[in-house]
Amino acid sequence: MIYVDNTIQHECEATQKNKRKKHLSPKKHKETDFFIADIFNNMTFQDDIVSMEHPLFALKAGDKKVREYKHNNFSIIIAPNVQYGMASIHDKDIWIYCISKLMQAMYEEKEISRTVHFTIYDYLITTNRSTGGIYYKKAKDALDRLSGTRITTNIETAKTREAHGFGLIDAWRVVEEKDGRMVRVSVTLPDWLYRSITAKQVLTISPDYFRLRKPLDRRIYELARKHCGNQKEWKIGLELLYKKTGSTEAIRNFRGAIKSLVATNELPDYNVVYDRKNDIVSFTNR
Repeated sequence: MIYVDNTIQHECEATQKNKRKKHLSPKKHKETDFFIADIFNNMTFQDDIVSMEHPLFALKAGDKKVREYKHNNFSIIIAPNVQYGMASIHDKDIWIYCISKLMQAMYEEKEISRTVHFTIYDYLITTNRSTGGIYYKKAKDALDRLSGTRITTNIETAKTREAHGFGLIDAWRVVEEKDGRMVRVSVTLPDWLYRSITAKQVLTISPDYFRLRKPLDRRIYELARKHCGNQKEWKIGLELLYKKTGSTEAIRNFRGAIKSLVATNELPDYNVVYDRKNDIVSFTNR
């Protein structure tokens, strides 16, 4: 007869569970801190509908390939800066932060413009980043990629469609202390994005979006939020979902990523189910 130590068995089960729980990173800052709690409590996170629908951001860091995406009557060409590479979906956090600041100001009936001013510390805390010196530099690199990535499209915002080219941000400015640390940032958003914001073509997203480790998970969450909305369920064929994400991985790897997301059930706001027989992915509101 073989006896099993229950303590060891439970520890092994916990270890296996932790290995599976790999899609969400832990919260890096305690909201019990008065100042940090004030940042979180006064901001609802918003994302613009157009970029949630179309893959404007790279899912791989350092991507320098020109990509073209076509769907229905929309056509998008995304060209990275040769030096900095293409803006990634993690760089998009600056976009989301700026959109959220403007929507908050509109709610408070304050005057707004395309240029958003903020402290880099607030940005790092709010988007669940660490506040070490390297993260200040990473934020500056993200600004370079956002301004360097060029979009050519006939995209429509606020019922206006126009074919033109633009950067993901028009301009940025940083005030630094003597030690080189970024203190204050000013970001000027492109006109079409600002038009979306003033027309309130945005959707609220979960704060846990910033805890999603994998770029693909973030992209899938955007699509689920955009299409599921207040509906109980949204179903989509896996191949079409693959196209909408803008993934450059082989589709077999994409299928594996979906299975992993289903197994962990860590996508914020939504349960994910994969019907292998019909190759369909379903998202249901929690």
